[in-house]
Amino acid sequence: MKQQTTAIATAEPYVKAPLLYKGKVRELYDLGEHYLIVVTDRISAFDYVLEPAVPAKGNVLNRLSAFWFERTADMQPSHVVHTDVTRLGDLITEPELLKDRIMVTRKAERIDIECVVRGYITGGGWRQYQQSGTVNGIPLPDSLRKNERLEEPIFTPAAKNDVGHDEDIPFAQMQALIGKELAEELRTRSLALYRYAAGYCKEHGIVLADCKFEFGLIDGKVILIDEIFTPDSSRFWQQEKYALDVEIDSMDKEPVRAYLAASDWDKNSPPAPLPDAVVAETTRRYLDIYRKLTGLENLG
Repeated sequence: MKQQTTAIATAEPYVKAPLLYKGKVRELYDLGEHYLIVVTDRISAFDYVLEPAVPAKGNVLNRLSAFWFERTADMQPSHVVHTDVTRLGDLITEPELLKDRIMVTRKAERIDIECVVRGYITGGGWRQYQQSGTVNGIPLPDSLRKNERLEEPIFTPAAKNDVGHDEDIPFAQMQALIGKELAEELRTRSLALYRYAAGYCKEHGIVLADCKFEFGLIDGKVILIDEIFTPDSSRFWQQEKYALDVEIDSMDKEPVRAYLAASDWDKNSPPAPLPDAVVAETTRRYLDIYRKLTGLENLG
């Protein structure tokens, strides 16, 4: 499989447009009528952006989002205008470097709720369940086992915080924050998207354990924004590795998390640069999930 060998830690030197926001991975530029989102190869863990950047990571995230936005367009409009770097002309000084990692989008008013859908009881949902038998206030059957498939997927929103972690909230609190009608709509849309993608993933040998979405409003209509069904926004497992009561090796930046967890890093200061082998394995995993989901050998 073709691999991007040049890692892009920032796009700022290559974009002649005002930078509005620099997140852990994405950079947002103002094009006037539209936004330009550039997905870098930066990687984060435990609230730290790590070094070095991971080659091909941004390409995979951007192309996978574009893939899913297109596949779900009939059921859920998104903010995407196009992903063609050549249409940006002189705004991009190094188009080959940013190819496959840009998305021009409509400007939407972000709804400050992270819409999380869980089809399996794992991760943070499992930790809540162990303590209370509920997830975001939703009662679940007794005696569920870690990683067990839920009879029906559940919607477990979080209030978005620009600083610190997002806060898991009950659905009633989401209704109080944004209104009952909009909350119901976001829950319905999120569950429909999850069910569609879970079925698609199953056909391709992958379990979609959980995922998260962000929505915005354009002229009062709900629009899907940010990213969708990527290794950074979803938990993918290989079907052959699925098991109960264990930590399943997810198809994402798990090599980075495992390396840091096994190191003597105190998590209170920037960690040392990642070893080359960890970076290479992380790149391989991102390319692997791209290939498995899209059926394409190469990016682009």
